[in-house]
Amino acid sequence: MTSPFPDGAAGHHVEEPAGLPIDPDAGPGDEDAHSERGVFAVRGTPRRNRQWSVLAVISLGGALGTVTRYLVSQALPVKAGHFPWATFLTNLSGCFALGLLMVFVLDVWPPNRYVRPFLGVGFLGGYTTFSTFAVEVRNLAGHGAWTLADAYAVNSLVGGLVAVWCGIALARLIAGLPVRRNRGE
Repeated sequence: MTSPFPDGAAGHHVEEPAGLPIDPDAGPGDEDAHSERGVFAVRGTPRRNRQWSVLAVISLGGALGTVTRYLVSQALPVKAGHFPWATFLTNLSGCFALGLLMVFVLDVWPPNRYVRPFLGVGFLGGYTTFSTFAVEVRNLAGHGAWTLADAYAVNSLVGGLVAVWCGIALARLIAGLPVRRNRGE
């Protein structure tokens, strides 16, 4: 089967390995999901409607995630020159939730075209915030709190990676899967 995306300069199609879906949320019976018509082709549904339905669930999830982040920021207001706990906790909990979610979406639950777009892209995308993190680092530095700005930046990045790993490990334990996969799988 060929991918609908050309490889660039030569204009040739790239061969996809057999058995690997283009859309990871496509089930084994969704042969049309791998057709030349596109990544989101599903039998019996016009392509245009399928794309809008996914965009709608992403939008709904994003709106709910943004409202949730706003409520956290109201509960933990930030004072100028102080550690921005609301954004820090929001981003770390979002990283943890994303690690947890992806194990269930990819390894445990049956394929569902709306779960990952709604929760992973929409809700957690709206809930977490890189832009506020960047502005807060800049504001801390602007107030002369260089050590705090550095600590916030480093702890956010390292903490985010640790939170994702912890979410993955916890989800795999809950699901009864090995916490670490062998490279041969």
